Amino acid sequence: MNDQDKVMEIVVYKSERRLEVRHSDGSLRSFRAAVGYEASGPKLKEGDLRTPEGEYYIFTRNPKSEFYLSLAVSYPNAEDAERGFKAGMISREEADDIREIIDIKGRPPQKTALGGEIYIHGGGCEREGTRGCIGLDNEDMKWLFDRTDNGTSVKIFP
Repeated sequence: MNDQDKVMEIVVYKSERRLEVRHSDGSLRSFRAAVGYEASGPKLKEGDLRTPEGEYYIFTRNPKSEFYLSLAVSYPNAEDAERGFKAGMISREEADDIREIIDIKGRPPQKTALGGEIYIHGGGCEREGTRGCIGLDNEDMKWLFDRTDNGTSVKIFP
């Protein structure tokens, strides 16, 4: 596969249940997607069944996912952490740690009061919803997985 086939950006439109990929040559490809059972609004805390909203990146790939294949999304990001701190959900130290990790495109903590473990994964988009992840049909997930590197930008819109 050449570099032109690599995904440069993943964009999710929650209300449309759609995931779009942009390539370096500017071309687009679109897939149907499942999002959190509680589709409206951004993810606020662990267990709220919402998909985050904001700017993230892929921080790891899992070829042995429980849901076929998966790409880990860098939730919580610095904005999520600041919101969580202001709401009294996490400490200033936790918020600062998250910001520092995000600044170097590392692996953010996945077990916080804000939640974590948000993935783009296979297993289908026919289901009613996810626990906050973004679900794709396995064939679409295979296509995306093969063309996505760590560090790829992910933007999630309402």
